[in-house]
Formats: sequence, C-alpha cells, structure tokens
Amino acid sequence: MSKTIVVCGYGPGISTAVAERFGAEGFQVALVARRADNLAAGVAALEAKGVRAAAFPANLADPDAARGVIGKVHETLGPITVLQWMAYDGGAGDMLTADDAAVRGVLDVAVTSLLAAVRAALPDLRQEKHAAILVTNGGLGMFDPAMDAAAAGGSMGLGVANAAKHKLVGVLAQKLKPENVFVGEVMVFGLVKGTTFDRGTATIDARTIAEKFWELYHSRSDVYARVP
Repeated sequence: MSKTIVVCGYGPGISTAVAERFGAEGFQVALVARRADNLAAGVAALEAKGVRAAAFPANLADPDAARGVIGKVHETLGPITVLQWMAYDGGAGDMLTADDAAVRGVLDVAVTSLLAAVRAALPDLRQEKHAAILVTNGGLGMFDPAMDAAAAGGSMGLGVANAAKHKLVGVLAQKLKPENVFVGEVMVFGLVKGTTFDRGTATIDARTIAEKFWELYHSRSDVYARVP
C-alpha cells in the first residue's frame, strides 16, 4: 500500500518542495489549503511528475476544519503516514493593539489546529511504519534577544505563535516516541525564494528545506533542524 503525506498549508515555496520531494519517494500527496484553484494547480503539477495527488480545501485556522480534513484524506487516499504542517497566520503584528480574535487566530493555527490535526491522524500514524509529524517553523520563535527585537518590530503574533509551536513539537516528540511516531521540525532562518515574502532578496531555496525534512524523516534521530 502506498504511503500518504498530508501537506497542510499548501502554497508556493516550502510546501511545494516538500510535496515534490516526498512524492518522488513514492508517497501519495494530499494538499490542504483554503484556495481550491491553487490546490488544483498543485495537483496538476504533481501528477505531471507522476505523483498521485488530491486536493482538500479547508480553512486550517479552524480546528474543526483541520480535524475534519484529516478524515477526508483517510477516506480518499487511505491511511496517513506523514502529517506535514506548514500553515501559519501572520496576524496580530502588534499584540498590544490587536483584538482578541486576531491573537487567538495566530495561536489557533500554530497550536490548536495543529494539535487537532495530529489527534485526528494518530489512529493512522500509530499503525503505519515510519509514521511522522513534520512541522515547518520560523526563527522568530527562538528565545533570543535579536529574534525578540525582530518580532517586536511588527511580527509579535507570529513570534509568540512560533515559540509555542516549537515547544509543542518538543513535547509531542517525547510523548509519541514510545509509539514509534517521529516528530520533527525544520526552523527556517531567512526568506525563502518564490514565496509571497520574496522581494528579490531571498536567499534560501525551498528544495534545501524539503531535503532537510526528508533527512529528518529518514534518519528519525534529531527532532530539530535549521536552515540555513
């Protein structure tokens, strides 16, 4: 039976590279994001490379939607082997002035929805060989004065959400290790080429990040990795 990876938060850049990298290793790929047109284009691009793929529109800011889409993937493609979480919310840039809904939104995507998806996928992950939860994160979540200063300049919500997600990865890794479900994170320090943040100055190739995810998944030793 084919292995299946669910790429949550599909779009240009990292998630596209991850889908292609795992697809090249024989994985079926489930693409999850809000925009159906982008998902359809992603499926077509993967199928052109000989990868079986399917689109699953969902708003991953909603924990119920995150939980529900995992069930739809299982029904369509079979048991889930890898859950890859790319989704994030860049709102609440100034947490001192942002409303409560914006603050909850960034934390929901980083923690509540991620956890909802993990819990929904666990029955599959516990049964699959080489099962994994792979999480993309950003350097703003590090406990470092320079990163704190950068976040304070207009990305407070993302910085706090990334820090919470980083801790969640660590505790999930410890919790699920006895059940042979690997949990790993790649933390990206810098701008990635081809993403919406790239204004021509990005220096990181998304394929480098995808390769790092594959190395984590294959070796199943280090929980954390960083790029560059």
